[in-house]
Amino acid sequence: MSGDVSTGFTWEGAVAALERRWEAARELGGPDRIGRQHADGRLTVRERIEKLTDRFHEVGGLARYTERDASGTVVTDLASSYVCGLGEVDDRFVAVGGDDFTVRGGAPQMYLDRLKGGMGGFVEDLAHEYRIPLLLFVEGVGGSATSADDKGHVFIPSSLSLTRCYELMGEVPVLCAILGAAAGASAGRATLSHFSVISENSVAFAGGPPVVKRSLGIEVDKHELGSARMHTSVSGVIDNLAADDDDAIDQLRRVLGYLPQNVWALPPRGPRDDPADRREDALLEIVPENRRRPYAMRAVLEAIADRGSIFEIGGGWARSLITCLGRIDGIACGLVANDPKVMGGALDAAAAEKQVRFIDFCSTFHLPVVYFVDVPGFMVGPDSEQAGVLRKGMRAVQSLLEAEVPVVTVHVRKAFGMATQATSNPDRLGLRLAWPSAEWGDMPVEGGVAAGFRREIAAAEDPEAFRREIEKRLLEASDPWKTVEAFGVEAMIDPRDTRPLVAAFLNASLGGMKTRLGPPSRPWRPRP
Repeated sequence: MSGDVSTGFTWEGAVAALERRWEAARELGGPDRIGRQHADGRLTVRERIEKLTDRFHEVGGLARYTERDASGTVVTDLASSYVCGLGEVDDRFVAVGGDDFTVRGGAPQMYLDRLKGGMGGFVEDLAHEYRIPLLLFVEGVGGSATSADDKGHVFIPSSLSLTRCYELMGEVPVLCAILGAAAGASAGRATLSHFSVISENSVAFAGGPPVVKRSLGIEVDKHELGSARMHTSVSGVIDNLAADDDDAIDQLRRVLGYLPQNVWALPPRGPRDDPADRREDALLEIVPENRRRPYAMRAVLEAIADRGSIFEIGGGWARSLITCLGRIDGIACGLVANDPKVMGGALDAAAAEKQVRFIDFCSTFHLPVVYFVDVPGFMVGPDSEQAGVLRKGMRAVQSLLEAEVPVVTVHVRKAFGMATQATSNPDRLGLRLAWPSAEWGDMPVEGGVAAGFRREIAAAEDPEAFRREIEKRLLEASDPWKTVEAFGVEAMIDPRDTRPLVAAFLNASLGGMKTRLGPPSRPWRPRP
C-alpha cells in the first residue's frame, strides 16, 4: 500500500508507532526503578493487576508526564504513575486501578485532569456507571510538592471532590490493598473501602517522617510511625495484614467472592457440597461444661459454617469480637462472635467500633448475620470509660437495630447487661437460638451480688458465706429454662442442631431479601 501521500500515513507505520508507545508505557519508571521495586519484594502495578485479574482491558495506558529536576528543567517523560481499566475476575467484571511507585513514587499527576481527578476519577466513574466492584492498589504519596511544575500553579486540596468515593460505598464493593508506602490522600483513600489489606512491610500515615519532623520536631522511623502491624492491631485503620503482594491479592479475590456485583443484587451462592443438615458432635466438646473455662470460639464457627468457607476480617484488632465472612449451605453471610479468650468476651470501645463497621458492611451487601453470643457485658474500668465504651457501645446496639438483613442470634454462654442488646434486634424477627449452656440476665450473678447486696454482705457475721448463699439462690432463680418456658427466647436447641436450623432459616429468608435490594437506607459512613 502506498499510504496517504499528503500526510505520510500508512497503517504499517501507525501500528508500529502504537506498539512503540505501548512498549514505553510498560517500562513505567524504567528498568532501574523496577529492579529496586522487585529487590524490595514488591511488584509493579501492572504485575499486581495481572495477578489479580483473568483479563485486563487497560484505559489511559499511553498517558505520559514530563519529569523535571529540582531546578525545573525537563529531564525526560515517563509513563503515568496510575494504571487502570476494566478487569475480569472469576468471570466477573471489575474496575481496577492502582499507583505505581516506580514513577515518581506513585505521586498523582494532577495535570491528567479529566476534570474530576484524572485517571483515578475515570476508574471510579467506571465502577459507578457500570455498577461493578472497584479494586484499588495503593502505593504512593497522596500529593507532591512538584505538582506546581506540572500545572504551572499549585491547587487547593478542597478543589478535589471525594463525592464519588463516598457514593461508591453505598453502591458497589470497594476493596483496597496498600502494598508499599501510602501517605496523605492515598492512605486516606484506602480507608474509604469496605475491605482493606496491607502487606507486612508496608506503611500508611497522614504525613510521613519528614513531615512529622518539620511539623513536630520529632525524629521517627516510618515503621514506628505507621507500620502495617500497628494499623491492623492497634489503630484498626486497615482490616487485614498480608505476608506480601501475592497474599494481599489472594485476600482481595477471596473477599470479592462473597459479595454481589452491586447493592442491587444478592451475593453469589457458593457450592452446596457440605450437607446443610450436618450435625457436628465436636460442639459438645468445644464448649466446656465448666462455665468459668474459656474455649475456642473460632472452632465453634468452623464447625457450623460450610467447611473451609470462613474468612476472618480484622482478626488482629479489637480481638474480643470476631468478625468473619462465611457460608452456610452456600449462602454468604457475616459471622460475629464474642471471644471468651479475650477479656472474657467483653465488648470494649474498639470491639464496638469493629461491630458497627462489619454490620454496616453486611447490611450494605445483603449478607445475613449470624451472631454467636458469649458476652459478660461492656468492658468496665478506667481505661474502658476513658475510651468511650458507653458511647461506642450504644453505636454497636444501633448497628443491629438498623441492620437491613436477617439476624440469627445463637446464645452459646453468657449474655449480660447492655452489651447483649448489641446482639439482636427486638423490633424485627429477632430469631434467638439458645444452647443449654447459655446464661443471661441484667448482669452476672457473681458481680451483681457483690454490687447489689454490698451493705448486707458487709454487715453479715460471715460475709463470704453470706455472699455465696445469695449467689446460689440467685443462680437457681436465673435458670435459663424458666426464660424458655416464658418464651423469653425463641428456642432452646441442641448445639448440634445449630447448622441445620440456621441453614433452614437463611434459605427461607432469601425471598424476602430479594424484595429489599438496593442501596442501604442509611448512607455509609467511614470507620467510626
